[in-house]
Order: sequence, then C-alpha cells, then structure tokens
Amino acid sequence: MKPFALLRNLVLLAARLGLGIVLIAHGWQKFTEWGIDGTTASFEAMGVPLRALSAWFAALVELGGGIALVVGFAVPIVGVLVAFVMAGAWAIVHSGSGLFVSDGGFEFVLVIIVAALLLAVTGAGAFGIDRFLSPLVLRNARGRVPADA
Repeated sequence: MKPFALLRNLVLLAARLGLGIVLIAHGWQKFTEWGIDGTTASFEAMGVPLRALSAWFAALVELGGGIALVVGFAVPIVGVLVAFVMAGAWAIVHSGSGLFVSDGGFEFVLVIIVAALLLAVTGAGAFGIDRFLSPLVLRNARGRVPADA
C-alpha cells in the first residue's frame, strides 16, 4: 500500500472508531441508563413525533450503527442512517437553541452528521470488513473500486 493510501485508510479507521465509540455510548445509554421507556418519555417532552418508534430507531441506529462503524461493516448505509437520525434531532430538538451544546444547541449533532456523511461517501477504507464482503460498498463517487482498498 502506498504511503498516502495507508495514511488515508488510517484516518478513515480513526474516524470510524471515534464516531463509532460515541454512538455506542449514546445508544447504550438509551437502552441501559434511561431504558427505552425513559428515552420515549424524554422524546415526548421534546416533541419528537412517533416517540416510541423514534426512541427504538435512534437507540438501534446509535448502538448498532456504532458497532458497525467500529468494525467497518455497511459503512455507507450506516453513515446515511446516522445522519438521518441526527438531522431529526437537529430539526426537532436543537434548531431553536443556537449553536453551543451547553445551551442545547446543535453543534454536537452537526459534527456527527458531517462525520457520518463523510464516512457514507468514503466507505470503511482498507481496515474495515466491508472490503471483504462486497466490492459494491467500496465504490467511490465515480463508481470505481479504489485501487488502494
């Protein structure tokens, strides 16, 4: 592997691990600390529509998606799902509270959206299991499998 390709793949790995760990923690929290009932009640207080379904969906995408990112599985699909969940959080909960998370703002969900979308278009890289499962998930924007993958 060429030096730039190695660096690119190590950066993708770091991004997947970092985002994945954060998502696992938040998904785990929804299941164990708050429980789905507590998450549902919280979503109701925030005005989230279909609160029970939304609580389950968010918890599963965060926990399952976080695990998938860590191992590099279905990264393009997971990236889109995570961005969707966070876009909903931004629109429904954080949009009227400014930028800073300390004020209930959207900075945290914005960073997650951007990172998730970046991973959705780049894929897992060479250090994810996607490369062993299907060349389709490794295709770049031009429809080609990268030579360094």
